[in-house]
Amino acid sequence: MTLTDTHTHLYSEAFEEDRDAMIQRALKSGIGRFFLPAIDSGYTQLMLDLEKKYPGHIFLMMGLHPTHVKENYKEELQHVEAMLASHKYYAVGEIGIDLYWEKRFLKEQQQAFKYQIELAKKYKLPIVIHCREAFDEIFELLEEAKGADLFGIFHCFTGTLAQAQRAIGYNMMLGIGGVVTFKNGKIDTFLDQIDLKHLVLETDSPYLAPVPYRGKRNESSYLTLIVEKLAQIYKKDASDIATLTTENALRVFGL
Repeated sequence: MTLTDTHTHLYSEAFEEDRDAMIQRALKSGIGRFFLPAIDSGYTQLMLDLEKKYPGHIFLMMGLHPTHVKENYKEELQHVEAMLASHKYYAVGEIGIDLYWEKRFLKEQQQAFKYQIELAKKYKLPIVIHCREAFDEIFELLEEAKGADLFGIFHCFTGTLAQAQRAIGYNMMLGIGGVVTFKNGKIDTFLDQIDLKHLVLETDSPYLAPVPYRGKRNESSYLTLIVEKLAQIYKKDASDIATLTTENALRVFGL
């Protein structure tokens, strides 16, 4: 059973003490590919180093995370553009809007999101969307940008069935992670109404660890717990879930 973690921050400070051991655990668990979302320019070199160390396993995205959109966001976007022009990336992400922490930079977040959508279209890449308490704002901008050249993943999807269907309508896959195992996660109550062809798997490690590790550091090897949960929801073998979601991931990332 080969799995793909479509969203994992392997370069995070949370893995400083045991990064290689953690990656080896994931590889031994059958996770063969790791897609790393960008946050800001401060992490770029760490990402490039990991890609070099684990060729064929680690695949990079480039983008400016909405919570890192600050006064200098235009400089950060210049870095994103320069990296896309000079190195192979598999998506523009993670990008989007986050209104959970603060709303002070909403306008700048919107501008950064729109700009990076255009970069994705220029390079014919998928976008990987971060959305937190901002579905209306995200959908408004996707409506403006919709078309055959707009596609990607709605990372860490936590919305309603109606929001899931709307996201899929914009050519987005739904990134399903640890939240699907939470008692109050809610998406497990309607996910079986969504065809598996629209789903990809992710951990978002070190964040959002699935049950029974909720509240602790997440890691990519825990992706197997998400597979088990989806197997229960869809009443399918875990191997079928693994195969289908891996095919989806390879398709959206162009592998």
